[in-house]
Amino acid sequence: MSDLTAIKGVTRPILARLGKLGLQTVDDLLLHLPLRYVDETHLTPIRDLRVGEQAQVEGEIIHAETQYRPRKALICQLQDDAGGLLHLRFLHFYPSQVAALRPGARIRAFGEARPGFFGMEMVHPQCRAAREDKPLSEALTPVYPTTAGLSQASIRKLVGWALAHADLSETLPADIYAALKLPTFSNSLNFLHHPPPEVHLDSLQKRSHDAWRRLAFDELLAQQLSMRRHHARRRTQGAPRLNPQQRLTLALLKRLPFALTGAQQKVWAEISHDLAQPHPMQRLLQGDVGSGKTIVSALAALQAVENGWQAAIMAPTEILAEQHYRKLHDWLTPLGINIAWLTGTQAKQAREAALEAVSGGTAQIAVGTHALFQEQVQFARLGLAVIDEQHRFGVHQRLALRQKGEQPHQLMMSATPIPRTLAMSYYADLDVSVIDELPPGRTAVATKLVSDSRREEVLTRVREACQQGRQSYWVCPLIEESEALQLKTAMETYEQLGAALPELKVGLVHGRMKPAEKQAVMRAFTANEVQLLVATTVIEVGVDVPNASLMVIEHAERMGLSQLHQLRGRVGRGSAQSACILLYQAPLSETARARLKIIYENTDGFEISRADLHLRGPGEFLGIRQSGVPLLKIADLERDSDLLEIARDTADRLLREQPEAAAAHLMRWMGRAQEYVKV
Repeated sequence: MSDLTAIKGVTRPILARLGKLGLQTVDDLLLHLPLRYVDETHLTPIRDLRVGEQAQVEGEIIHAETQYRPRKALICQLQDDAGGLLHLRFLHFYPSQVAALRPGARIRAFGEARPGFFGMEMVHPQCRAAREDKPLSEALTPVYPTTAGLSQASIRKLVGWALAHADLSETLPADIYAALKLPTFSNSLNFLHHPPPEVHLDSLQKRSHDAWRRLAFDELLAQQLSMRRHHARRRTQGAPRLNPQQRLTLALLKRLPFALTGAQQKVWAEISHDLAQPHPMQRLLQGDVGSGKTIVSALAALQAVENGWQAAIMAPTEILAEQHYRKLHDWLTPLGINIAWLTGTQAKQAREAALEAVSGGTAQIAVGTHALFQEQVQFARLGLAVIDEQHRFGVHQRLALRQKGEQPHQLMMSATPIPRTLAMSYYADLDVSVIDELPPGRTAVATKLVSDSRREEVLTRVREACQQGRQSYWVCPLIEESEALQLKTAMETYEQLGAALPELKVGLVHGRMKPAEKQAVMRAFTANEVQLLVATTVIEVGVDVPNASLMVIEHAERMGLSQLHQLRGRVGRGSAQSACILLYQAPLSETARARLKIIYENTDGFEISRADLHLRGPGEFLGIRQSGVPLLKIADLERDSDLLEIARDTADRLLREQPEAAAAHLMRWMGRAQEYVKV
């Protein structure tokens, strides 16, 4: 690995621009691969140009003029040796271009042919002087990702220098690649940066060529090595051994009005085993909406408490945190457990009392929002940190909570199921438990797609459901009017529904209400004093009202799949047949149509997650673009799933048998990035 300042002519401004692309070393340059390719290896006669195809032509400028109507443009006529005539049109140009494209100049132009007012034309083609001493390119021309102030020619020159001067030797034993029938690192890089003209462009653009697969495998292997090293490193750290005493945990299980499902029992056994180890647990608990993750986290907290340690349970919203607090209060106070409640909006006196109980150790469990990791919160003996909806917290927030204790165990929970390939890739340093069944008595939710033009029918459906003794949600995406998006607001909808359904008690909840107001409305809804709850997406997680059997989601086309699935999970929690109506406004974009089709056809969270991953990609899906986790740039988890399996097994073997080779491979592919912090 070498610094880019070793390259002659690389100035500070160029270094800054390269830095914007994530290019800091020569190895980074080598692995800065083309987005696409253009074929400048041959010339096409102008008469053979086809509309919509990119081609390279050569000829003489026979006329050039700057026009000012209907808008300023440089128009040139190019004639080739066979007499074919092509118009070149430039809407943005400089004096130097006008000089280079003067009549009599012989040039090569590369661009897309299209029909123009005076015949075939190219708009903003790439032009350069045609000289006898400059033959046609012998390879396809790469087009790289770039940034302002860094031309394609500059990047090609830098990559060419790297290919000529960098160490392209293999970092790993040859038998690994021989078994996969993959080319060498050197051959793969040279091929992808300078593909021969006879190569099938389709295999390059779709990244299915063996050269692409070789580098995709190397990248996946580096990611697996990095993750597995972090996993191993954590096992060298000490943590409190929280052995199962089965005193409080069994007492809770006996008091519950329900029995744990088989899936809950399985994941609880895994977590209980982890807590008894002398190194910190780092486990992700996945479970679809309503699968019963909260009771599992309560059992984990009790195992910490019965060993004399404290537990903290953190949730991203106050509504979800309060839901946890109320459930835990009902379950655990009869067992003599003192639970503290901490949020950023509570009264000063209540907050000070909670802080004192946590720091003094009289509160065995603390439940709250982001307030739990604030500086003034001190734990007497924090042994377990539980983070619900963990992907909503930043890496530093999760780390701040862990630092409240001396290497406490950590349980992260998510109701957004993560597809298997994604979990294998981005969570390879964590242990993963999955609750893959719903508790008995949960009813399937029927999903309906309804155009906004049929609003009156939806109102009738809501009235009928509430008159039958059931309750309904009406979800709106924004609080204040946005002219750009033209979305209905919660305030407006609340007033409209109150007027349209005067016989119903309508409540309103949104994120900007004072906590006490929100809590009062939610309690009234839980007690069936409010039949119809108008809400923003603050009710997306944590709201559990079994009597609610109907949900209407306004502007469903604007919401993501995960959010729609979470919202739909608020109904179907009782024995009554439940429905979710997705109100959309036409016309729909292709992406919105695809999302609504997926949510309409699927109720399985994992299936929805797989489709969501396909639509959004892993960075957006996991919310990790700012978390410090290295994103894959070459490999694709769908396309290269077979390579991911092999990379995982190969990483374990290398770390066990050839750690020096593993370190060399990591250095080439991640350099300093391998030291990221992921909690």
